[in-house]
Amino acid sequence: MRLARFGSLVLCTSVLLTGCPDKQPAGPQDSGLAPAAAPDANLPPEATAFTLRYQLNGAGLEPIAMTVDERPSIEPTSVLELRSSRPLRNYRIRLFDEADRAMISDDSVEESADGIVYRITLPNPLKTGHRYTLVADAQTGASFTDDLGRELEDLRFEFQVAGEKEKPAPPPAKKKRR
Repeated sequence: MRLARFGSLVLCTSVLLTGCPDKQPAGPQDSGLAPAAAPDANLPPEATAFTLRYQLNGAGLEPIAMTVDERPSIEPTSVLELRSSRPLRNYRIRLFDEADRAMISDDSVEESADGIVYRITLPNPLKTGHRYTLVADAQTGASFTDDLGRELEDLRFEFQVAGEKEKPAPPPAKKKRR
């Protein structure tokens, strides 16, 4: 009999020490802290976004506000950097002057899982008072896509370089023949 009482005492003690079988041990959710929000697998991935920056007097990169309604003004620069929030496929990026001629540049691209960084390095700074257009469109076919296969609209972004437009030099005077 004594052994039966001892057995039930051990059983009761072990139940008290381990807690109820349907309870879980205290974790971060029981500590009074709000649980971390788990990403919802049902949400669609966010849209691909672009940011444009330019090198300001060799000091650092300054963002350019990419607005639809107005043409932002920037300081003269010879380096532009376009970033995307997702990797891109079948794309090309070009810079045009106000006569819609492609600018000569030395371009480089860094591709990663976080997107692309496309750097345009010009041999001379952009001219003051002139308008330029940065274009991202399809290399071949009708459209370019992000890494998820979503078609993206062509990006046409106009900006202007601050300052007065330089007056062209007058042509040299022709000598009169006698």
